[in-house]
Amino acid sequence: MRGLIYKRVSQLLFLAISVLFVSAASFAQIGVSVSIAPPELPEYDQPICPGDGYLWTPGYWAWDGDYYWVPGTWVEPPEIGYLWTPGYWGWGGNGFEFYNGYWGPTIGFYGGINYGYGYYGHGYEGGRWQGNHFYYNTTVNHVDASVVHNVYNDRVNVNVNSRVSYNGGNGGRNDRASPQEEAAAHERHVPPVAAQQQHAYNARANPQQHFAANHGAPPVTATSRADLAAHPKELPPVQRPAPPSTGNPKLDQKYQKQQDNVVAKQNQDRQKLQQRQDNQHQQLTRENAPPQRMQQVEQQHQQQTQQLQQRHIQQTQQMQQRQQPQQRQQPQQRQQPQQRQQAPANRDQHR
Repeated sequence: MRGLIYKRVSQLLFLAISVLFVSAASFAQIGVSVSIAPPELPEYDQPICPGDGYLWTPGYWAWDGDYYWVPGTWVEPPEIGYLWTPGYWGWGGNGFEFYNGYWGPTIGFYGGINYGYGYYGHGYEGGRWQGNHFYYNTTVNHVDASVVHNVYNDRVNVNVNSRVSYNGGNGGRNDRASPQEEAAAHERHVPPVAAQQQHAYNARANPQQHFAANHGAPPVTATSRADLAAHPKELPPVQRPAPPSTGNPKLDQKYQKQQDNVVAKQNQDRQKLQQRQDNQHQQLTRENAPPQRMQQVEQQHQQQTQQLQQRHIQQTQQMQQRQQPQQRQQPQQRQQPQQRQQAPANRDQHR
């Protein structure tokens, strides 16, 4: 927990200037519309919680020309008091659209999907914050109470036993957001942290996690911690924001140039850090450094890489925030999927 408190202090500046009131769909929509429904959620056992302060984030099917499984994992939240609202697939009228998860003070709508381990369609039954500590409900979480002492035991009634992984369309869940969940969509949010983004990128890069190879039974369904990159070359490509669309060509051109400059600078930062780390590796090899020293350096490199990745995420968010006021003048995109139309295809097309 001390590590979590330290992390919070180091992120105060970012949290103070980040987007404070953003609806879930405003950054959740990833711009993908898929005609084929996502597969059923696989059954898996939750790994034991790695330590005090970690929160469970359930696995989900993502899309990259084919569905691939992003394993469920334990993640440190970006701020004390924050909870994770999982993403979900929803029928949008012409296809299935994905609404990404986010961190916030309360749980929002996640499509009525039963992800298990506290996420049973609405709300969260896996634990709660009390002061600066997260208390785990051991009825639904795999926690070693001899290591993590802030625990309790409340029985949970699960009303949804379906493994369906999408809302709306043919065969999907027909749940709608409650007034409380709609209100949660307008609270302060933080998108997935760097560790979660890296975790999803690694899953996408693993061919065995794709449905085409595993047919709905991925080899890695859950991990004890989010996969992290040790070096910049292992990071996902720098995220390029969506092209500006304010209706003002000159302003769009100005914003596009700003985005290009940020992306170019971030790529340059990665190259510099990678070169510095490579030079250090070469020096240690010449010195025939002992394994313990090599391990220490690798840990330092991983920390440097994660700090760089998080800083770049913050830079991109800040740039989008500066550009957002003008873009708000444009018509808003549909934020909730239409749930009463039939899908042109369903998960049976996978088989």
